[in-house]
Amino acid sequence: MSSLENLKKQAKALVRLHRERSYHLACVARETLPKFAGLSDRQVLAAEFKLADAQGIVARQNGYDSWADLKARAGHEDERPAPSPFGPGVLFAVPMLYVSDVRVAVEHYVGALGFTANQVSGDPPFYAEVARGGAVLALRLVHGQAIAPDVRAREPMLLQASIRVGDAKALYLELLAAGATFDTPLQRDAFGPQGFVVKDPDGNLIAFGEPGPAARARAAKGA
Repeated sequence: MSSLENLKKQAKALVRLHRERSYHLACVARETLPKFAGLSDRQVLAAEFKLADAQGIVARQNGYDSWADLKARAGHEDERPAPSPFGPGVLFAVPMLYVSDVRVAVEHYVGALGFTANQVSGDPPFYAEVARGGAVLALRLVHGQAIAPDVRAREPMLLQASIRVGDAKALYLELLAAGATFDTPLQRDAFGPQGFVVKDPDGNLIAFGEPGPAARARAAKGA
């Protein structure tokens, strides 16, 4: 845990973010404090946001129920913060996809590709995260094309993400029935695994493929 002085600075910074109408602050406040739960980003930013609210967020982010509880522990140098439940190592990667309309993109990934919307930020949304199984994709609003059309035309298989699956054929048939758009149909490579590539409304290419021989061998050894 940071020193008490640093924690106070963090709380003041949150107040400043609310004053600056930061949608990121709105998301944090809504997910952390019950008084803001159920409000839209605009409603959170229009509501009164006191230093006590910011201190409450800082306290909860550090594992305490209140600012008073945090203060009572902050000065004890012999205490150590609880270890992260996720461990110290790398957890997972979140590829960033650039889209012209976050709401449309989320509807596509949920409806056609079977993902779940984990987060949608902003009103209108400027960022979202969707997930399926162990795969997480971020969707970020951009005004314009992130990859020039001529580059896509001359660069084959210009993928934005590659997702490993257990049974490519079964997933292919599922997405086909759901109306997904395919850039490359289901096919088997020279080493045996099958895979395919889908295209989202912004032209982002996402590959779904089975693990290759080396990965299968490692999995077999670990079994």
